[in-house]
Amino acid sequence: MSLLHDPTKRRWLGWGALALVFLLVNIHRLSTAVLSEQLTTDFTISATQLGTLHASFFIIYAFSQIPAGALADRYGPRYVGSLGATVLSLGAIGFTVSSGYPAALASRALVGLGSSVIFVTILRFCANWFRVDEFATMTGLTAGGAAGTGAILATTPLAVSVEWFGWRSTVSGLGVVGFLAAAAVFVLARQSPMAAGLDPIEDVPEQDSVTLAETAGYLKQLATDPDQWLLSTVFFSGMGTILTVIGLWGVPYLVAVYDLDVTTASYFTLLGSVGILVGGPGVGWLSDRIGQRFLPMIAGFALFVVVLSVIPILGSPPLFVVALLYLLIGCCLGVTMLALPIIKERYPTEASGVATAVVNGAGFFGATVLPTLMGFAVDRYRTGDVVDGTAVYTEFGYRVAFAITAAFVGVALCSTVVLYVRQRRREASPL
Repeated sequence: MSLLHDPTKRRWLGWGALALVFLLVNIHRLSTAVLSEQLTTDFTISATQLGTLHASFFIIYAFSQIPAGALADRYGPRYVGSLGATVLSLGAIGFTVSSGYPAALASRALVGLGSSVIFVTILRFCANWFRVDEFATMTGLTAGGAAGTGAILATTPLAVSVEWFGWRSTVSGLGVVGFLAAAAVFVLARQSPMAAGLDPIEDVPEQDSVTLAETAGYLKQLATDPDQWLLSTVFFSGMGTILTVIGLWGVPYLVAVYDLDVTTASYFTLLGSVGILVGGPGVGWLSDRIGQRFLPMIAGFALFVVVLSVIPILGSPPLFVVALLYLLIGCCLGVTMLALPIIKERYPTEASGVATAVVNGAGFFGATVLPTLMGFAVDRYRTGDVVDGTAVYTEFGYRVAFAITAAFVGVALCSTVVLYVRQRRREASPL
């Protein structure tokens, strides 16, 4: 039986096409760290404006999550995924031809709009093509494997490409690849095995499309669900911190405090991306294997708080310590992603798109708020000096900035403990 006619093999082709788009999404959303100096110079912007430019991707991404989930549930990955890939690629091309800050801001927001549908579309695809006991593994493989590879490419490889070809040519090339990936999704991805004309996969129930009225009902249920709010808090803090540190301020911190060049500094965020690549699939697999969600989350977020507290306390620890910190920050993506299988398991499969979209959206609100807060802290403690057209920032400003992330992740840790207690009480209740 060929790859196209065996549903257990065909699903990997569909997932692979969608994962390629998600890889590109992660290059775009984490590229600001490497591009920070060029963007600051080309558009003549401050650290706060750079944070806002970075966050413009995430604000539109966050607000689009609920509509994206509804679209994924209603129309499936073929149409939603390919359209999203096309829009984000158009935004990338627009970003490269921007002559000023407002145009760059709008173009990056367009990249965020196209990107916003991809992850929830993959999760919806996985819900229809993979068993329940494979879902956390596939979530981790998507968020760690595809995203981690994209995150790695957004560090040193991107820095080298920018050094050789310039940032505009490099981002334009990513746009071209995005159009090709959109075509692959349209050809290979389908809503379900039945929609592809194939036999159903054992233990994967066929799901009908969801009506708008049913989606509205699930949204009302989610809005009054305390667990959803707690999981959204976890995702807001965890995902927001990882995307902010690895995707933006991790490189400028090393350039300002340790006087490294951008390419050398990108080696450290490369380690963070390796952590994403390892931590996402690894924690998801472990969670499925032991049948536990909350205990790995609690342990992981406790470690996350400790890791994020080192820079606020020490300011400029030895570089080998910073390397280890960045690696562990990336690994913590795995425990953050456990919020998604938890919320999925609380709702019917036909609502998996909108349920995961609500929590996923919270993470990107975090990635909108935290970059600007960190940028404000860095700007607040700048020296006032300017070297080669770039403002000089202080170690203390970065200590305050990293303390902000530690505080947010501390709140996430408390939320995971409350979730665990609520779950234990439900299990103990005779009702």
